[in-house]
Amino acid sequence: MFGETWGDGPPQVLVLHGWRRTHADFVASVGPRSPGGALAVLAPDLPGFGATPAPRTAWGSVDYAAALEQVLEAEAPGRRLVVVGHSLGGRIAVQLAARRPDAVGALVLTGAPLAARPGKPRRPRAAFRLVRALRRAGVVSEARLERARQRHGSEDYRAATGTMREVLVRIVNERYDEVLTAVRCPVELVWGDDDREAPLEVARAIEDQVPDAVVTVCEGAGHLVPVTAPHALRAAVDRALARQSP
Repeated sequence: MFGETWGDGPPQVLVLHGWRRTHADFVASVGPRSPGGALAVLAPDLPGFGATPAPRTAWGSVDYAAALEQVLEAEAPGRRLVVVGHSLGGRIAVQLAARRPDAVGALVLTGAPLAARPGKPRRPRAAFRLVRALRRAGVVSEARLERARQRHGSEDYRAATGTMREVLVRIVNERYDEVLTAVRCPVELVWGDDDREAPLEVARAIEDQVPDAVVTVCEGAGHLVPVTAPHALRAAVDRALARQSP
């Protein structure tokens, strides 16, 4: 796993970026371009993104968390860190906190789709479901099914190929209710009020599930809070460092 380390001294913070993003998203909040100065940060590119090769098999968030446990054992043995997770990184961060409460002192989550959206769950369009069923029956070719995927799939799905497409399908179908109930550390939720990928209602639902969670709403920040509201994210990280479990 490749990435960077920022700041001086033993690591204080681990940052985990979102899907199709890299560790560079955090440069302005906790890294070298932060007005408050860089914290001591581990900033990896998650497998399949940036400089880090994709996993050989279709990983879920638990597999990503297990890989990061090895990073913590190598780079921050015996230390408890604040883990910052954006979107995909938030999915992984809660798994890591549930698995290793000794290593995660607090969480800062943003744009992380960890709770169901209000209303009915979204299903694939009927036209795509039909083509998929015909492919299973051997009536249409794999090429025809791929054309349907490109037409009806999400932007992330269309952009993903090979193992990473399988990773995406696996992860977007995960549920986190049990994992959230296992989180015992303080949690800061920093959310754009106009986030379309993980609406603010998701943050409110997480707040209801996690007793020690606090929500900060960033007006007009959208989904990419690490880039669009780095000052708010940094303030949450500073609070988390002060609040983290002993």
